[in-house]
Amino acid sequence: MDWHSEQKLQSVCSGVTAILHLAAMNEADSAADPVAALLANGVATARLLEAAKRAQVQRFIYLSSAHVYGAPLTGRIAESLLPCPRHPYATSHRAAEDCVLAAQAAEQLAGIVLRSSNGFGVPVHSAINCWSLIVNDLCRQAVMNRRLVLRSAGLHVRDFIPLHDTVRALSHSLDLDGGKVGDGLFNIGGECTLRVIDLALEIIGRCEAVLGYTPTLERPSPVPGAPVQWLDYRMDKFKSTGFSLSGSRQAEIDATLLFCRDNFGNVS
Repeated sequence: MDWHSEQKLQSVCSGVTAILHLAAMNEADSAADPVAALLANGVATARLLEAAKRAQVQRFIYLSSAHVYGAPLTGRIAESLLPCPRHPYATSHRAAEDCVLAAQAAEQLAGIVLRSSNGFGVPVHSAINCWSLIVNDLCRQAVMNRRLVLRSAGLHVRDFIPLHDTVRALSHSLDLDGGKVGDGLFNIGGECTLRVIDLALEIIGRCEAVLGYTPTLERPSPVPGAPVQWLDYRMDKFKSTGFSLSGSRQAEIDATLLFCRDNFGNVS
């Protein structure tokens, strides 16, 4: 895809009724080159959106990130919370969001932004760079190294959504009645808040059950007196449109471990 070619962008939008836009630089690459992140995540989205308008595409769905709310994510997070992005990955996604939501407000098309919490699960193939996702990273560590290494004590909390439900949320957004789109902004999460250490221990347990061995765990010692975090990532707004979660965290972890075994390890 040539994101600088108006002709190319116009051709991919021609005859299309809806666009699911997921192409973006990941968090690590965005940190390494913030300008490239803004171009890839923000400007490229604006270019595609303008081409979609000209082609009279009816619906434009953009997969954004909970990172736009700030870092670290703590407390009650709903769509009414003022975003405070602090990372090039987040600021570039916020720029793209504004373009899509402006088009929705102007009734130029049905623009939908989905702010996803921490997705995880099996990629289409091993070359896809999804290994900065914490669950995927820990599953790959379990297979390749037979140990899990955390960069922190793992006491911070996150909301996790299996890719099974991410895909269902995208499908639901495609079929969503226009009268329920509203302002177009929705959180999607797994309604599953865990400390990272508890997640790592669960992956160790699933590795024992699925692959037959128990990886070790390495992490820095907790800081005495560190504040206890809590997170409540709300998706009431999206659920009010008729969406419900059906994914299994355990099943998604098991499938990811097996994928890692088949692609990165020699575990029998």
